[in-house]
Amino acid sequence: MAWIDLNADLGETVAGVPTADDEAMFAVISSASIACGGHAGDAASLAVAVDRAARFGVAIGAHPSYPDPANFGRIPRAMLPAELTAAVAEQLAALVDAGGDVRYVKPHGALYHAVTADAAHADAVAAAVADLAARLGRPVAVLGLPGRIERSARAAGLPFVREAFLDRGYRPDGSLVPRGEPGALLHDPDEVAARAVRLVREGVVEALGGMLVPAEAASLCLHGDSPDAVAMARAVRAALESDGIVVRAPW
Repeated sequence: MAWIDLNADLGETVAGVPTADDEAMFAVISSASIACGGHAGDAASLAVAVDRAARFGVAIGAHPSYPDPANFGRIPRAMLPAELTAAVAEQLAALVDAGGDVRYVKPHGALYHAVTADAAHADAVAAAVADLAARLGRPVAVLGLPGRIERSARAAGLPFVREAFLDRGYRPDGSLVPRGEPGALLHDPDEVAARAVRLVREGVVEALGGMLVPAEAASLCLHGDSPDAVAMARAVRAALESDGIVVRAPW
């Protein structure tokens, strides 16, 4: 039986104000990547997210970033590896301290993209996750795109789970269209739902220009802060289940 994980970036509260309808999103997804203070989120939002995950039976992931709330973690930053490891570890600890049963870690924003190519930053993130796994006494996976982070995670003894994006445009080389460029964001629920089914059944995604790009993934991501996030998530879940695809977490 075919299955897939459906994850969303949630808990991204800024100055006490949620950026998404988290209650509605938690009801649809199977995994939640929870902001833990680097780019968004605070002690109160962490507690609420952990409670929602328990109520809806959703797996918890940490969503750490460069420590840069002013730019929502979307600007690349030069950091020494030890500094980055410490910053990520602090964010992971915040989610654990809030009661989060952390099953995976997915970097956010600029850090997410940096670790696909930057060996030092990939190793730094993997080191923080490996330390958490050692303290918990069980595996903690890393979620991301193929690239340097996959090698760093596996070298650190961590499971690596590949994801694909439902609401982001792809370039023909398989990379994401940068935010702010034409075609970077998708909004149509029907289009996104069809993309989800195709990703599971065929392992491909349509890039700009119509080229089909291989996109092997065990988890599909929707961004919770998109204005159309809830409608897209509901359409995706319905389309997957209608096609006989089970939505469940792999952790």
